[in-house]
Amino acid sequence: MNKIFFLISIILISLGNLHCQNNDIEKIRLLFIFDGSNSMNAQWEKSSKIKIAKKLLNQTLDSLKFIDNIEVALRMYGHQTRIKPGSQDCSDTKLEVPFSPEKDNYNKIKSKIRSLEPKGTTPIARSLEYAADDFPECDNCRNVIILITDGIEACDEDPCAVSLALRKKGIKLKPFIIGVGLDTSYLDQFNCVGEFLSAETEDSFKSVLSFVISQALSNTSTQVKLYDSNGKPKETDVTMSFYNSKNNKLLYNYMHTMNRLNVPDTLSLDPLYTYKMVVHTLPEVVVDSIKLIPAKHNVIKANCPQGVLHLRVQGTNSQFTGINAIIREKQQHPTINVHNMNTTQKYLVGFYDIEVLTLPRLYFNSVKINQSSTTEITIPKSGTLAVSKGSGAAAIFQLKDGENIWVCDLNYAASTTKLNLLPGNYKITYRLGRATSTAHTIIKTFKITSGYQENITL
Repeated sequence: MNKIFFLISIILISLGNLHCQNNDIEKIRLLFIFDGSNSMNAQWEKSSKIKIAKKLLNQTLDSLKFIDNIEVALRMYGHQTRIKPGSQDCSDTKLEVPFSPEKDNYNKIKSKIRSLEPKGTTPIARSLEYAADDFPECDNCRNVIILITDGIEACDEDPCAVSLALRKKGIKLKPFIIGVGLDTSYLDQFNCVGEFLSAETEDSFKSVLSFVISQALSNTSTQVKLYDSNGKPKETDVTMSFYNSKNNKLLYNYMHTMNRLNVPDTLSLDPLYTYKMVVHTLPEVVVDSIKLIPAKHNVIKANCPQGVLHLRVQGTNSQFTGINAIIREKQQHPTINVHNMNTTQKYLVGFYDIEVLTLPRLYFNSVKINQSSTTEITIPKSGTLAVSKGSGAAAIFQLKDGENIWVCDLNYAASTTKLNLLPGNYKITYRLGRATSTAHTIIKTFKITSGYQENITL
């Protein structure tokens, strides 16, 4: 019953007392459960799933080899009996390399992985059930199961029931499941087992595997809550940068995400650092001097209420209008964004001054952005002015309320010029370059209409 998706379920199992009274962990034991089923032969990106999984697991083992107080073991499934039409071996799961304090265990696992030829089916539930007995007795260990599979349960057994049975034995599960091309209709099968993470490419697989290994080795967890105007941690989909507060060195980048329970996802941050967090909203929100408590679940809070600004040109739908707007906080000089017309963008709740880079300029001051709502500003569609002239000085003015409002100068030497101007009444002043008298100034008035071209010859 294999499906075309790739899962990595990292199941952190606590057996008995995980910590001494001082919370020091003497030993971390990692059991890799590796999928040897036939579907692992399938193509993925430029290689096959099995080749990519082998390569990345070998790299992970190489990096773990130099960390003290870690033991590793390997269980495989689907690797002993070749699957046949109408027949599958649901007992095909085996502890290939037991735990050992010897560093040679890493090489033994790599050797087993290297010789693996995917053959059979996907008995996930039974592998998890048997894996609980793969850990020798230990009074002060953190036991971690890392399950790598490209299919859902194929043997009509229930991983959720296994999870419940393990919990009744005092075994706690904290899973992470990484899916590639995941058929979301099967997510309910893993609700009781794990939290889903997406790995749609080899690079993202590598990144997420690194992330979950990091979290497996550290029981310090962090959750970032971005609060809206109602005091609810509902803001999301924004990048966060974490810096070492002491030297301003960038340490982590994460996209804030709501998990499947619609609560902020959990991160793995090294508790040794004091952090400065920058939430890349518009404008940015900075939280400094963040200290994490080791071996605890930490919550970082930031007020990031956001609303949406939609700038549009009347009568057009294309995003390629060639018109941008400068967004500034009210009565502040720094530009916080250059916003393309006919697009939407989130901003923090508040008041903004907007300068639309049309000819002439349009200004909208004290524009209010409200929580979770859209503020729309519409400008008229421009018309076109085509000017033919000899070499000489020329300028365009808007006629408004009895005033000449300068719009722009024309190129002195250019014989033809085309400009997009907002609808309205205008004046052009011109003097031929070789003329030596002010009396030779030529003045023409004209009107610009949306979507039409006005031709002037001087």
